[in-house]
Amino acid sequence: MSALFKGYYQTDLTMRLKRTGVMCLLFSLCFLAGHAQQTADYQERIKMINANINKVFYNEKTGLYIETNGKNEKPHSYLWPLCALMQAENEAEATLSEKELLKPVLNAIAKYKNNNPPASGYQAYVTKEQKDSRFYDDNQWIAIAALDAYERTKNPSYFKLAEEIYTFMMTGYDQKSGGGLYWKEDEKNTKNTCSNGPGILVALQLYKINKKPEYLNTALDLYAWTNKHLRAPDGTYWDAIKIPDMKIDSAKYTYNTGTMLQSNVLLYEITKEDKYLKEANQIAGAARDFFYVDNKLPGNYWFNVVLLRGYEALYKVNKDKSIFSFFVDDAERIWKEERDENNLMGRKSEKTLIDQGAMVEMYARLARLTKE
Repeated sequence: MSALFKGYYQTDLTMRLKRTGVMCLLFSLCFLAGHAQQTADYQERIKMINANINKVFYNEKTGLYIETNGKNEKPHSYLWPLCALMQAENEAEATLSEKELLKPVLNAIAKYKNNNPPASGYQAYVTKEQKDSRFYDDNQWIAIAALDAYERTKNPSYFKLAEEIYTFMMTGYDQKSGGGLYWKEDEKNTKNTCSNGPGILVALQLYKINKKPEYLNTALDLYAWTNKHLRAPDGTYWDAIKIPDMKIDSAKYTYNTGTMLQSNVLLYEITKEDKYLKEANQIAGAARDFFYVDNKLPGNYWFNVVLLRGYEALYKVNKDKSIFSFFVDDAERIWKEERDENNLMGRKSEKTLIDQGAMVEMYARLARLTKE
C-alpha cells in the first residue's frame, strides 16, 4: 500500500469510525429513550387503571370491593379477585415508588378471615355476611403477595401473615395419591396444580427468609408430587388429579405452568443445582409454544400474569430479554384492542376487578423488565 493511499485509507477509516461511533451513540440514545418512554407509558397505565379500580370497584364506606361493573351475584367481591389485587398493588408500589396502595386491599382481605379449626385461613366470601368455603390456593396467593411485600419492605407483619397461611395450607396435605395439597378444604376430591405450585412457592419464599428446613422439605415434596402426577409430556402442566380414582383433568392454564416455572428458578437459586435451571428453560419454551397462539395469549389476564412471574424470575438469572418479548407484544395488543372508552380492561362489555388487577400487575412487571 502506497504512503498516499495509506493516508487516504487512514483518513477515511477515521471518518468512518467517527461516523460509526456517532451512529452507535445515536442508536443507544434512541434505544434508551424508547425504553424510558415505554416504562413511562406503563406507569401511566398503572395509574389510570388504579384510578378506575378505586372509582368503579371500591366502596370507601364499607372498605370492600365489588366483582364487576355489571350485575353481581353478591354485594361484594369474592376473595380471589382481591388476591390478584393484593399482588398488583405490591407491584405498583414497587414500580411507582408509592406507598399505601396495598393498605385498602389488606383491610378488605382481613374481612374474609375465618378462624375456625384446624387453622385460621381466609374464606371465599366476607365472613360476617356468610360462612363460605376456604380454598387453599386463594390463601397461597395472599401469602405469595405478602412475602413479595416483605422482601421489598421488611415489614414483619407480612412475614407473619405468610407463616399463618403456611400453617393453614398444610392442613390440606395428606398421603392419598402419595401426597400433595387439596384445592378446597370442604371438598377434598381434587389435588390441583393451582394449589401445589403456589404451595411450593410459599414454602420456598419462607425458606429463603429464615432457612427453616421444614419449608425446603415441604417444597421438594410438593415439587416431586406435582411433577409425577400433573406434568404433561410437552413440559406444561395439567390442572388436577381427582381423588380417589386418580383421573387426570387435562385442562391446561397458563398460571399452573407459571408457578412451576417460578418454582424451578427459586430451587435453582437456593440449591445451585443446574437441573432446576434446565427445567425452567424447558418449561419456558414449552409454555410459549403451547399458550402463545396467533400472536396472543389465552383470555384470562390474571392466569397470564402469573405465568409472567415465572419468566421474570428466569430473566433475573439469564438476563435474556427475548424470553418475555411475547408478553410485551400481548400487553400492547390488549391495551389497543381490549380497553373500553373509560379505560377499563377486558374482552367483554362487563369489566371485572380481577382483570383490572391483573393488568396493573402486568404493566408493573413489564415496566420493571423493560427498564433494566
